[in-house]
Amino acid sequence: MKKLLLATAIAALSVSAAQAAPTIYGKAFVTMDYVNVDDGNEDSDSVQINSNSSRIGFKGSEAMTANTDVIYQLEYGIDIDADDSRTFASRDTYLGFANKDFGQFRFGRNQSTTDYVNNVLVSDAYFDNLGNFMADSGRVDNSVVWLAPKYQGLPLQIAAMYAADESFVGEDEEENRDNGFGVSAMFDQGTGFTAGLAYDKDVNIAGDIIRGSATVDLGKYMAAPVTLGALYQVADYDNTSEDEKGLLVSAALGLSNFAKPASIYAQYNNTSDRGGVENADADQIVVGGRYFYKENMIAHAYVGANTIEEPGFDDRDEFAIGGGLEYLF
Repeated sequence: MKKLLLATAIAALSVSAAQAAPTIYGKAFVTMDYVNVDDGNEDSDSVQINSNSSRIGFKGSEAMTANTDVIYQLEYGIDIDADDSRTFASRDTYLGFANKDFGQFRFGRNQSTTDYVNNVLVSDAYFDNLGNFMADSGRVDNSVVWLAPKYQGLPLQIAAMYAADESFVGEDEEENRDNGFGVSAMFDQGTGFTAGLAYDKDVNIAGDIIRGSATVDLGKYMAAPVTLGALYQVADYDNTSEDEKGLLVSAALGLSNFAKPASIYAQYNNTSDRGGVENADADQIVVGGRYFYKENMIAHAYVGANTIEEPGFDDRDEFAIGGGLEYLF
């Protein structure tokens, strides 16, 4: 009888441990890139081995009640070529809960909700650099994100963020506290058309960002495996006189004449008055392709060029060509 009770207890503990076990996931993405830069004073080049957003993460959930789960994620960036860092860099790391009626709450270091409207960027690796050309979303310390539950099947994902400024200030300095907030909404009913709108204040910049985007998968409507997208953004910096305006357009085409799934893409970025500085402009164009040996093994190749104009300085021209392998686990 004692042996039976002991076996039952061990089995119960094993089930509990299995339910609480985290999912381990990540990716390793390494490329070799040739880069040429001409800043008006010097024309220089370099051959580089680059790690591109490589990471490892742990995530999971466990029931608290019939309607509420504890949720968590610990995700860390890894610099595989180790030229920038030999330590883990915190990415999205949070502890929270998910309720069937009230949605998800994530407390910790979260990607800003502006990034939830990021369905147009198709380039990656060396050219995964929206932030080089316009104000971009980033991860925010001391933040909470709320993901609203879907309402009666409405194909709309709503999210909101609060970013706390934890500085100690007196009552007469309260207005100097830089708490931030953001909201976003993404519409996707699975018909090939998506649209998003996001706004944040004092989250990614000292100022306001408003972003809108739309994509259409023409393959859902005709015999053309092409996805088109456009994103437009305005950033109003507190300490500048001009608004930064950013435009991103992209096109991706699926290819059927290969043994494995493959696609090619083209992307154009344009930004005027970068950082709120009048006549500080930038342009970039990229073309590339992906070849899926397996769903989690992807070969990449790309070529692109950009020009950055700053008042009082010579134009900075950059050209890069490269390729590599991405492995997801």
